[in-house]
Amino acid sequence: MIRSARRRAEALFNRPGAGRVEDSLVTRVQLWRAIAGATATLYLIYTYGADDGWSGVANDGVVKLILAPLLLILTGPLVVLAFIRYAPADQRHVLRSRLGAPLKAVAWYVGILIGVALILAGSALLLKQNYGTLLNGLVALALLIGLIWLLPFLAFASAYAARYAFNTANVHAALPAALTVVLVWELMLCSVALDGGLPHGPPLAQWSAILGGPVSVTAVALWELHRMRTRHGVRIRT
Repeated sequence: MIRSARRRAEALFNRPGAGRVEDSLVTRVQLWRAIAGATATLYLIYTYGADDGWSGVANDGVVKLILAPLLLILTGPLVVLAFIRYAPADQRHVLRSRLGAPLKAVAWYVGILIGVALILAGSALLLKQNYGTLLNGLVALALLIGLIWLLPFLAFASAYAARYAFNTANVHAALPAALTVVLVWELMLCSVALDGGLPHGPPLAQWSAILGGPVSVTAVALWELHRMRTRHGVRIRT
């Protein structure tokens, strides 16, 4: 079931378009940056502790997994509009004509969230009614089977939607990198706001924990844009 959920989520939110640039070196650097970032985060938490312990860390990860695509939906359109506005005048109509794929991906994700919420609410309502032990048991069993597929599907959908920025590479190859830079700083601000302040540790560790992720992601994204321009001829403006 988990494999089926992953395949379905990938089919919806990882749709290669004509504009996407596949660069294995960039992919490897992004992977190693993520591993280094996760390792550094775990080290800082192990050394200086965290509010609510490791369960709080896990909850924070789940919140960010869901929050990332929601932030893209809320603020991504502003970035896309600014990107199109910055492009040469003769290219703007072409870029706007390619917005169908990202809009479909956003519609799918919103529909998934609404669907999961309706299923959970409807099941809870049914379970509160006294239809008898057998019927209530069947409803609970159906809900359990559904959640075994739905929750991994939602997790994979959120991950792919954030990773590929709702298929915005179909509009322009550089758009996912630009959106990633904006998203990572938004997530940092949300993390500080939700946690109510800086993490544990001395000032150097605190600021490293807060800024390390956004700064390193921004650096990799800028390098990716430079590589697109110099190796693949992808430019925002000529």
